[in-house]
Amino acid sequence: MSLDRVRGPRPPGTDGGRVLLLLALAAAVTVFTATVPLLRDWFDLRVYYGTVNSWVHGGGHVYDYRVPGTPYGFTYPPFAAVLMLPMALVGPGTATVAALLLNLAALAAAARLWTGPGWRRYGWYGAGLTACALALFEPLRDTFSFGQVNLLLLALVLTDARLLATGRTRWAGAGIGLAAAVKLTPALFIGLLLVTRRWRAAAVATGVAAAATALAALAAPQASRFYWTRALWDTTRVGRLDYVSNQSLQGVLARLGVESRALWAVLVLLVLCCWARRAGRAGAVGDWRAAFALTGLTACLVSPVTWVHHLVWLLPSFAVLIRAGRPRVAGALYAVLCTSVVWLWFDDASGVDGFLGSNTYTWITLGLLVWLPVGHVPAGHPSAGHLPGGRRATSRSTSATAVPPSAAAPAINTASSQPGKASSAAVAEAAGVAANGVPATGAGAEALVADAVVTGAPVTGAGALRAGDGPVGTGVGTVAAGAGTDCASGPGCDSGPDCASGPGRGPGQGRGRVRSASSEPTGSTRPAAANPQSSSSRASS
Repeated sequence: MSLDRVRGPRPPGTDGGRVLLLLALAAAVTVFTATVPLLRDWFDLRVYYGTVNSWVHGGGHVYDYRVPGTPYGFTYPPFAAVLMLPMALVGPGTATVAALLLNLAALAAAARLWTGPGWRRYGWYGAGLTACALALFEPLRDTFSFGQVNLLLLALVLTDARLLATGRTRWAGAGIGLAAAVKLTPALFIGLLLVTRRWRAAAVATGVAAAATALAALAAPQASRFYWTRALWDTTRVGRLDYVSNQSLQGVLARLGVESRALWAVLVLLVLCCWARRAGRAGAVGDWRAAFALTGLTACLVSPVTWVHHLVWLLPSFAVLIRAGRPRVAGALYAVLCTSVVWLWFDDASGVDGFLGSNTYTWITLGLLVWLPVGHVPAGHPSAGHLPGGRRATSRSTSATAVPPSAAAPAINTASSQPGKASSAAVAEAAGVAANGVPATGAGAEALVADAVVTGAPVTGAGALRAGDGPVGTGVGTVAAGAGTDCASGPGCDSGPDCASGPGRGPGQGRGRVRSASSEPTGSTRPAAANPQSSSSRASS
């Protein structure tokens, strides 16, 4: 489904009108971000900068530093502190500018990695609209205002998603490994590689994370020992679990006053089971966008602490919704995440309204985990037709030794007695619909059609097997096997040289056609007033 088919106000028809609209939107976004939400004053960046300077210039230990006037200090693994060592060479102003530029570059890289080359069709106008929409997204606003590292980690993880989706798997997993060595939340993506049986990528990710951790242990042995034996298990170092910004399952329970670790563990196990089933299915059909989006959602839910700015991991889910032809759903949920609505219950999250309202972002994350569309992958995409374990479905040549026809062949022949039309039984046989209801797509569909032809299942005339006649970004692949000299009429048949049948073509010699997919930007949103947050009420995480 193309964005052009979504009904709505018509965009300006001239470049001048587009420029004026973008300027007006940019002005509105600037006013909103500068006046409505309380800026966080680079609080987390001050934690990073103070920690590194205390370590390098003050002779202190990594986890001893506290931001003046607060109980909060460094909470990341030691490798993160090692990566931040260059900050000890510059002043705080330079560090702030560098952090801002790095976040902008990471956001641009993440968008490019996720959308692929299709973003060019929207040009500067589409890029401008997308930038305005992203500027309203509360997790992004907080990431920039806190000086956080979430976008850098997202870009690293999406690099691996791109490598897996395009079949370039030699270095797949390295980005995930680096991200997991900086913060523990992305480590769940190693679990995704295991669930989808990408053993090599999982080994690369684990090896990179282990090597980075070992390097940190050499550079800061005392800090490493303290972190892995004490700091990691002390959630009070991060902040209050019942703080309204904690939009994880643990945060929901804490605001209810429930302290049972057993109940939290059961909820986490249920979420992980749902994730493993859905992400495994997405990986099996080559839908790596959905698999990575589901993993980002799950990581936010199962982590004991998920501050609002951690919810940048939800961004891929909105792109998946749009690609699946659900831009209105994506826009509505995105708009809620722009409102800062959870802060209305900053002081009191009791009662039914507090339970529902203060956990709004958690409910959205849970809903996306359960209902995010899975299986939308371009039929001609390199990842289409991959089997679990990284194996790829391949077609057998029709010139190979034919396999004796099965016992069901006579019945199928009888059912397809009408010339020029494909038997529905033959198409079902060729499609190889799996027991779980997911049809083979892309290269896998072509292989199954070839098998049907070799084994004697007739696919005559211009029988068309559609691998994915779906929305933009899902791909539309048509595999046709032709017989005879007359082209069947109707949708999906062309009379030109690409027609499935024609003079000189025998049975099963029709050419398969695959139309390439295109990308679409994320949904838009409308701003709403928000309650301010005190930047000193939580720690760097």
